[in-house]
Amino acid sequence: MGNSCQKSCACLQSYMPWIFKACDCESKPTTPPEPTGPEPPPDQPPRIFVALFDYQARTDEDLSFQAGDKLEILDTSQESWWIARLLVKNGFARPGQNVQGYVPANYVAPYQSMEAEPWFFGPIKRADAEKQLLYPDNQEGAFLIRESESQRGEFSLSVWDGDAVKHYRIRRKDSGGFFVTSRKAFPTLNELVKHYSSSSDGLCIKLGKPCIKIEVPAPYDLSYQTVDQWEIDRNSLQLLKRLGSGQFGEVWEGLWNNTTPVAIKTLKPGSMDPADFLREAQIMKNLRHPKLIQLYAVCTLEDPIYIITELMRYGSLLEYLQNDGGSRIHLQQQVDMAAQVASGMAYLESQNYIHRDLAARNVLVGDHNVYKVADFGLARVFKLENENVYEAKHETKLPVKWTAPEAIRLNKFSIKSDVWSFGILLFEIITYGKMPYAGLMGFQVLQKLDQGYRIPQPANCPQELYNIMLQCWNAEPKERPTFETLQWRLEDYYDMDSTAYADASTFVR
Repeated sequence: MGNSCQKSCACLQSYMPWIFKACDCESKPTTPPEPTGPEPPPDQPPRIFVALFDYQARTDEDLSFQAGDKLEILDTSQESWWIARLLVKNGFARPGQNVQGYVPANYVAPYQSMEAEPWFFGPIKRADAEKQLLYPDNQEGAFLIRESESQRGEFSLSVWDGDAVKHYRIRRKDSGGFFVTSRKAFPTLNELVKHYSSSSDGLCIKLGKPCIKIEVPAPYDLSYQTVDQWEIDRNSLQLLKRLGSGQFGEVWEGLWNNTTPVAIKTLKPGSMDPADFLREAQIMKNLRHPKLIQLYAVCTLEDPIYIITELMRYGSLLEYLQNDGGSRIHLQQQVDMAAQVASGMAYLESQNYIHRDLAARNVLVGDHNVYKVADFGLARVFKLENENVYEAKHETKLPVKWTAPEAIRLNKFSIKSDVWSFGILLFEIITYGKMPYAGLMGFQVLQKLDQGYRIPQPANCPQELYNIMLQCWNAEPKERPTFETLQWRLEDYYDMDSTAYADASTFVR
């Protein structure tokens, strides 16, 4: 279903006020769009769903709703945008609100399903569960249930007791039901949660409120209109604030349709051929992962070309690291950054897609310490004046210090050359954005690499992390680790074995 792959990004709705029409508080809602797909067969019950998050309409045909609202789904013919009817009390909606319209499919879940429960977080990692439970707005007893990482079909209960996050395995009985300790089983997870919410009964603390879901997913597109036709009118965009600039253009914070905050990359005229770019962008738009920046739309009919993506308010990871300098970001956060990037790159690896320019400058930072890989695939469509990488003056055209030797000398780009670049990215993260190979020109770097030279271990870098860097810089590409391996090694960096799970039976009632 549409809610099976939720993305992490900044919450958009706080920037868009409710739109009220001149009417009293019990006015009938405006005319909704007609469904384009079939109604449910008369012998089937209505498809009732529950809103997981607030959503503010982006177009006149969208449907605004709030978390917890019930919706009848009328049309699911589009994968990412469905037509729904808001089920309102007494036949009246909120002032000025449609009761029927398009909704992002990843914002809703079937009514009374496990996915609709506020405490169910799906297949998130243990480390991510800890990060979300330690969010300051959570209170003692905050908890969540997630799918088990190691035991398929089983679940884990994670709870914050005020001092630390404890984890409990939830197992299934052969005869049916769920249990944390074998002496007490429950027919459903709801019953299990209800019991431990009234009594700790061996847990470290009685369950309190569900963990706050701090990462609100981004809809997969700007609207239902841009799913297939994603060349949009540049007049629908407002450029509000320049966020940065680079060799090929600028990045702006902008607004689409007067409703939706977006990022807009403006490319210098002549920096790429529109036809080449559109062929690559078609692939880029279909790459969807919580740790990849989502491409929304383009403007290619005139210069400058615009690339419209989701907005990450804190800019590039490089600047973020350099501005911090170690005052707030420490090793645990640095490992988390690297793990999130590895997660996005593991997805590209699974799709047989190559980034070609992985570096801290091409990772963006959002709210709640979310990091996403950006600009994947763009390197292959930029027009380079001269790709003679041995001339130092052209080093800025092809980033020698981030690029694997075989990619430079033989033009052999692969996911393994991306792994080499990831090792340099690790160096940037651990040194708070320092330049790799400081004091060396590009051609000198190549010469030294051929002689077996590698960046020395930074002073504040743990040996285990440096070992990962060295493995990424193996001279033989096939000997470098996969991104899948890098992801689990970084996610498991802080003791993720089974001893990290508490046993409820060991606690005194």
